[in-house]
Amino acid sequence: AHEAQKRADADLLVAPTFNIGMAQHHLDFPGTIALRPSTFMAAIGDWVRSLAHHGFAKLYFLNGHGGNVATIEAAFSELYAEASYAGRPAGFALKLRNWWDLKGVGALARQQFPAGHGSHATPSEIAVTQWAYPDAIKSANYAPQVAPTGPIREALDFRARDADGRMGSDPGQATPEKGGELVAQAVKGLIEDVAAFRAEAEPGVSMPRTVAVAPRIPSIRGTPVPSLRLRSELTGSGWKLPGRHLDVGFTPCDRAG
Repeated sequence: AHEAQKRADADLLVAPTFNIGMAQHHLDFPGTIALRPSTFMAAIGDWVRSLAHHGFAKLYFLNGHGGNVATIEAAFSELYAEASYAGRPAGFALKLRNWWDLKGVGALARQQFPAGHGSHATPSEIAVTQWAYPDAIKSANYAPQVAPTGPIREALDFRARDADGRMGSDPGQATPEKGGELVAQAVKGLIEDVAAFRAEAEPGVSMPRTVAVAPRIPSIRGTPVPSLRLRSELTGSGWKLPGRHLDVGFTPCDRAG
């Protein structure tokens, strides 16, 4: 993000970093500091509320840890739910992007590391770290060369399965030069992604004044299905429909999709 901010074609304001996230599964590695999901969600919520209070309408979260993803998405949902249940616009839009999912980054990493990339302690993230801190590069004796992989649960289970923290990876392939290439590609992808986010309609646009009500579903394959009738006053964005009702029918899903 800081590299992108240096570009003349990037209109970015980089906020302070959340340098502690949801990493409970790493707690059996000495020195790990982690936030439980509820704590992390609360912190993100107050972070967003604070910036929204100051007038920021679009907040872009650039993530660097896979363990954060589910919690950040849940925090976004909680923030939007506050507005939804209060019947008001949120006043802000949120976007999450993992740096490795930026345009072109994954393809470049696969080209650089066609085997042994894995999903944790990967050569791509190690290469980026080596590029950022060339005076702190260390070496290790990886055995086996490509680590096994498995599920992620609690800390004791993770340490037992992945004793050195690697998951399917061979970080010995990393070099600072490859890290620089990845950063350059990520910068391009980030600027493009932020521009697309900026181009979205401003959050809080008024809703239309018409309401479409789905017809009641009388049956499913010949079996009568009762409808759930919700009677209430619907309000929001300047319209009010006293006494109107919404009939909701339920139908099974034959397949996922």
